[in-house]
Parts: sequence; structure tokens; C-alpha cells
Amino acid sequence: MQETLSRWLASSAGDYTLVEHPAVHTIDEALNHVPAMSGLMVKNLFVRDEKGRWHFLVIVPFDKRIDLAALGRLLTVSKLSMASPERLLQHLGITPGSVSLFALLNDSAHTVELVLDQAVWEADSMQAHPLRNAATVALSHATLASFLVHTGHVPRIVTVPAAD
Repeated sequence: MQETLSRWLASSAGDYTLVEHPAVHTIDEALNHVPAMSGLMVKNLFVRDEKGRWHFLVIVPFDKRIDLAALGRLLTVSKLSMASPERLLQHLGITPGSVSLFALLNDSAHTVELVLDQAVWEADSMQAHPLRNAATVALSHATLASFLVHTGHVPRIVTVPAAD
């Protein structure tokens, strides 16, 4: 899928920048190792409902702490929890540390619902790992929208509840 994303970025994407950096697994590591670049830095969570029937990719600004119980109520599903690495691989074709918007390329069956925080949707540009955590792409809002059309994912745009 890395090649598919690279081809899409080269041929279809509008405004984007890609930078290489040491592999990062946490926001703290990203803050230390990702070179300064445009775009809102985000945090990506892959969560599931209590029974494992619904899966969500939740994208929020990097410094937002999420209230999963309140988000579950907002999404009208049972209790939300982090999905296992096995589910992440099954549904998005990636491993922990590489979760990003671009993993939706691997969800051709549309088993994962994209939940974007309002602040992410309204940002002029955002950052995302290109299916590996040793690089970051800054993409414009127009490129984000074009990517979602390409994958067929319609985001649920909400104000993700913040934890106290």
C-alpha cells in the first residue's frame, strides 16, 4: 500500500510536503524528531465499540485528551476502547505507530468510520504519517478532501469530547 499512496500523492494530490525523520511512536517523540512543518499536528486513535462490531479512526489535534466514554455516547455506540494491534492490522493494514488518515487506503470494505474533530476539519492543513512512522506528510485541506473522495470515506465531523 505504500506504493499506492506514493503514486496517489505524486499523481493526484495537490498541495503537500513530505519529510523524512527518525521513527516516532508517540506525540512526545514526534515533537522532538519531526522537523518543523506546516499543518496541524494530530493524534490518531483506532478504537472499537464494546462488542467489536464498530471500528473508528478518530483524529484530533495532538494535544487534545479524549473522553472515550463521552465520544461513545456521541457516536451512539457502546463503550469505546482502544482496538488491538491485530484489529488494526486486519482493518487498516498497519501496525501501531503508523496509524493515520492514509491507512484508509487499506479499508476498501469501509469497515472503519472516520471521525474528525471539528478543529482538524477546519484546519488549512494537517500532518499525517504516510503509512510509516519515519516520515510525515503535511497536506492541505483540499488534498485531504480529495483523498477522502479517492477512498470513498465520508468523515463524521464532530467536536470530539475532551477529557477533564
